[in-house]
Amino acid sequence: MMAALGSAGRLIQFARSSVSLSLRRRSTAAAAAFAQTPDTQENRKPKTGILMLNMGGPEKLEDVHDFLLRLFMDTDLMKLPVQNKLGPFIAKRRTPKIQEQYSKIGGGSPIKHWTSMQGEGMVKLLDEMSPETAPHKFYIGFRYVHPLTEEAIEEMEKDGVERAVAFTQYPQYSCSTTGSSLNAIYRYYSNRADRPKMRWSVIDRWPTHPLLVECFAEHIRNELLKFPEDKRDDVVILFSAHSLPMAVVNRGDPYPQEVGATVQRVMERLGHCNPYRLVWQSRVGPMPWLGPQTDEVIKGLCERGKKNLLLVPIAFTSDHIETLHELDIEYRQVLGEECGVENIRRAESLNGNPLFMKATPPAVSCVFVCVRVHRVY
Repeated sequence: MMAALGSAGRLIQFARSSVSLSLRRRSTAAAAAFAQTPDTQENRKPKTGILMLNMGGPEKLEDVHDFLLRLFMDTDLMKLPVQNKLGPFIAKRRTPKIQEQYSKIGGGSPIKHWTSMQGEGMVKLLDEMSPETAPHKFYIGFRYVHPLTEEAIEEMEKDGVERAVAFTQYPQYSCSTTGSSLNAIYRYYSNRADRPKMRWSVIDRWPTHPLLVECFAEHIRNELLKFPEDKRDDVVILFSAHSLPMAVVNRGDPYPQEVGATVQRVMERLGHCNPYRLVWQSRVGPMPWLGPQTDEVIKGLCERGKKNLLLVPIAFTSDHIETLHELDIEYRQVLGEECGVENIRRAESLNGNPLFMKATPPAVSCVFVCVRVHRVY
């Protein structure tokens, strides 16, 4: 199975080169399909299943502990000494604090809501763009909350899916995120005696997808217009991504380079209209992490008189605790007031942007083209 995933990953290189051509050919059909009301997935026998991979987030406060427990026990995400004991200890200790944070953003994470909305739009467009692989159905596979990746695969098998696409919702690849989800698929099958019934292919990264870049650029343009006109050209754009321990980076994880590639393409699309920085958030513990840290850069810019700032969550495709609490509350409200920021705003996350929902079907359909040429089992 891991060999199959590896070969599918290599096919994605060909898929990326086909994206632009597919976009031009199919944009009219895609736009028409999206204009219609998405059909429900219920009672559909899918031929193709798209497994949307993400970390997930607790929908209710009582789910926080189990979410943290799975997170701190994931050795792909982090390696701790005596992890089977230290992981549960940290999860229990941090639960009250994290529950308090979730209570301030409505009591739970909206990731499942946005992923479902994005999935509905995606499969509707795929049915129009690739009728030979239809009907399509999306499945949500979270690492740390239900529906777990393993549960999603079981549902796909129960539905009789013939062709499966493991589609990461992290645009930039990291061993600790996408890699963890792919390993969950591998472990699912390695613990079974029978071979996979579904033919699998993989979309493991898409950091410079043209419509992804355009979505980020569109949201930045819209937010810049909300700054006072006489301050607009001086706004510093802070592209903020989740940090990684340097121990992970030094092992060759491509995540920093791929995040940088997204930022570069977005700024090219914007014509380098404003000064910008790539910054990193969510550091935990005393170990060295990828920097500079978002909060430290905000403080430093304010000290130098740069007090009009725009935060852009560049590594996330939907809102969750790190945008709604860390960026919006900790940085914009609390830190912004402490530093005397004049204007600090955050670009809207991609969430339900129709343009973003059109970005995913061409990438998925290109995989179908590849599989017809190079069969993946």
